[in-house]
Amino acid sequence: MAKRGNRIQVILECTEHKGTGEPGTSRYITTKNKKNTPDRMEIKKFNPILKRMTLHKEIK
Repeated sequence: MAKRGNRIQVILECTEHKGTGEPGTSRYITTKNKKNTPDRMEIKKFNPILKRMTLHKEIK
């Protein structure tokens, strides 16, 4: 039986895309260790709709 770890799956969503009014969203799925990083993640990722690097925050 596999041991259950501390890693959980999280969704990152672009913060700048909401204000532009363009259709679609930029989302990424990744994992994080909830023991080491209990706070919400903030990472700069590429947004293919805006064609530039933007800040992506973890959503519920």
